[in-house]
Amino acid sequence: MSRSRAEGTKAMATPDGIEEPAEKGGLWDRHASPISILLLGALMLAALSGVAGGQPGERRLADFGEAKLLVKSPSVIRNGEFFEMEIAVEAKTDLDAPAIEVSPSLWRDMTINTMMPAPAEELFEKGGYRFAYDRMPRGKRLLIKIDGQINPPLFAGTRGDIAVYDGGRRLGAMPLAIEVLP
Repeated sequence: MSRSRAEGTKAMATPDGIEEPAEKGGLWDRHASPISILLLGALMLAALSGVAGGQPGERRLADFGEAKLLVKSPSVIRNGEFFEMEIAVEAKTDLDAPAIEVSPSLWRDMTINTMMPAPAEELFEKGGYRFAYDRMPRGKRLLIKIDGQINPPLFAGTRGDIAVYDGGRRLGAMPLAIEVLP
């Protein structure tokens, strides 16, 4: 066989610029490293476990004698996420002027988009956001659904109180804390 013909056969075996060592790959020279698959799996497992938020809202109950307060809200949430909070008040006696008061520190750096049903009166009084509703006879339950969003400046978390009033008389308050992750 002539020399030029042997060189032509070798040239066809490997493309220009590819040397023989590049053809032989080791275990760690693959296109997709097993380490990247393990890291992706660990990240997905952490997300599914709820470490980074996204779990269903926690339910908290307080009994003040004349009324019960049930609050369902996320305890861990990520910055920028939308959230839903439910506040339920059950009258154990007749409440002539039921009202919910939220401390400003709880809603600091949050945008509250919707509150349903809308209160009969909304005001800021004595250092709190007060939402007054119509008379509640004993045994009636008021369910308030609040939709909001965590604003970017809020970091680490927020805490405050949700209180129940009958007119100017405070029946009781429940402390609430929400952890905010980046």
